[in-house]
Amino acid sequence: MTEQTPLDRFRQALTGASRALAHEAEVEVAWTADTPAQSGRNFRVPLPGRALPEQQAREARGFADGFALKLRHHDEAIHARGAPPEPVARACYDAIEQARYEALGATAMGGVRANLSAALEQRTAADPIVRADSASEVPLPTALSLLLREALTGQSLPDRARKGVELVRGWIEDKAGGDIAALAGRLGDQRAFQALSLDLLRHLDLTRPEPSDERDGDDGDEDEGEHPQDEGEDRDEGGAEPQTAEMAGESAEGDSNGDSDAQEIEGSEEMAEGDPSDDAEEGMMPVRPNRPWTEIPEGFDYKPYTVKFDEVVEAGELCDPDELERLRAYLDSQLAGLQGLVTRLANRLQRRLMAQQNRSWDFDQEEGLLDAARLARVVISPGHSLSYKVERETDFKDTVVTLLIDNSGSMRGRPISIAAISADILARTLERCGVKTEILGFTTRAWKGGQSREVWLADGRPANPGRLNDLRHIVYKQADEPWRRARRNLGLMMREGLLKENIDGEALLWAHDRLLRRPEDRRILMVISDGAPVDDSTLSVNQAGYLESHLRKAIDWIEKQSPVQLSAIGIGHDVTRYYRKSVTIMDVEQLGGTIIEQLAGLFEVD
Repeated sequence: MTEQTPLDRFRQALTGASRALAHEAEVEVAWTADTPAQSGRNFRVPLPGRALPEQQAREARGFADGFALKLRHHDEAIHARGAPPEPVARACYDAIEQARYEALGATAMGGVRANLSAALEQRTAADPIVRADSASEVPLPTALSLLLREALTGQSLPDRARKGVELVRGWIEDKAGGDIAALAGRLGDQRAFQALSLDLLRHLDLTRPEPSDERDGDDGDEDEGEHPQDEGEDRDEGGAEPQTAEMAGESAEGDSNGDSDAQEIEGSEEMAEGDPSDDAEEGMMPVRPNRPWTEIPEGFDYKPYTVKFDEVVEAGELCDPDELERLRAYLDSQLAGLQGLVTRLANRLQRRLMAQQNRSWDFDQEEGLLDAARLARVVISPGHSLSYKVERETDFKDTVVTLLIDNSGSMRGRPISIAAISADILARTLERCGVKTEILGFTTRAWKGGQSREVWLADGRPANPGRLNDLRHIVYKQADEPWRRARRNLGLMMREGLLKENIDGEALLWAHDRLLRRPEDRRILMVISDGAPVDDSTLSVNQAGYLESHLRKAIDWIEKQSPVQLSAIGIGHDVTRYYRKSVTIMDVEQLGGTIIEQLAGLFEVD
């Protein structure tokens, strides 16, 4: 019997404590080197060092306790019904709810209180609030959640966030101080707490009063609140609000189910200017909104401001051969521990697909293979001629599969590795089955608008300009290209600086158009992504939901009218709100099972 390590024993203890706190016997806790996350009863918490340093161990316990308290005290259906449609308001709404269920644990148990504080210290360290020098730079969801924690539990503010919170405390307490005090008396009642939370958001001018109990979600032209210091100023001339998309998204990291909003609010048109750099910056990384869809506005029309600077480029053109080899070697190192999985997946999927190609028999034939079921007849009547069977080929259509991979900044780290490994495994497996495979990627050439935005600025900033960034569509492998010649190209996804923003709708139509030009009878398009489209430059100067509505219209058209079969793999985020045929995976190990069934189902004979 293998001796357990201290980490194994600590994880077992953490799992037991989480089950007890959540009142759920099936909770499982696993380590992660990336952002802590919760998916149902599965918790992924930070991996402490081998020696289990006290602070790191307490941080792991803090994240596990937070996830357990959410599982026990949070009703997602109630939460979703009251969620405001405005992006910043939704991010604040999520942060307020997290403060509620964590306060329930912190006020009841001293150990949980200390653990949650350790996790909060770690989260706060990466939050923009610690770098804020003015009220306009403070992410409002973070400030609200910290002020609520102070009011609900009596705990002081984290030292590193104190300066940022104090910059907006007066404004928040002046407008919603009474609401914060009222929330303390409704901790155990999620519905009542939710109603008071919505009042608070309205008093902060983040959302508007609803005319009826039913939300129509038609908020495209609604301004989402102004900072008190910016009232009367022209936002185009540098006015800023304390809740930008980037700030809203980064402040909601505690809710790991992908429901935080991160679109920049309408009206905040002025972006940080300067030459776009190929080197990604942590503070510029886009965050997924992944919020419930509101109805597409009447007469909505999508357009790019200019396509002059868009590019479709071969992967090899973006990187010199030596660097590409190094990047591929890095990807192979991550695949090294998954060789068994690769082989099992390839064999299982190949058996499923090959079985569909040759699966039926014609019996009672005069020649062919001897039918074992007719052996008795052969012995009794050796001269009987109808004792053979012939394998009949099923009409298995000639097929091509396109894998379209999201190359946006929010995929950086483990998600893009999972996507690249998934593409590698699927492409190799399909090639073994005689199915041609194309691998494509999509991102933008610049952060927060490139040359397209510069042209728009030079033209005097006309209203409703449409898409304001330069597309970069990447061809990693062409359908007719052997895998051995294209394998190194996938390493490009590991390159720092490649992953920027993402405009999914146009990428989907681009990949779809390439498929329609193929001669194969069956065409399958599989999208590998982690959520909704994000491009700050476009979202800041167009109608709310501009990119997301275009994506939904593109998906709807393909699913209902196109001969192309559309499917999706969500990396860490639920994409079922967009694609009818989709699965979500948190790690490469989950490629087996559900994805095999889904992919094999796409090949079923019509």
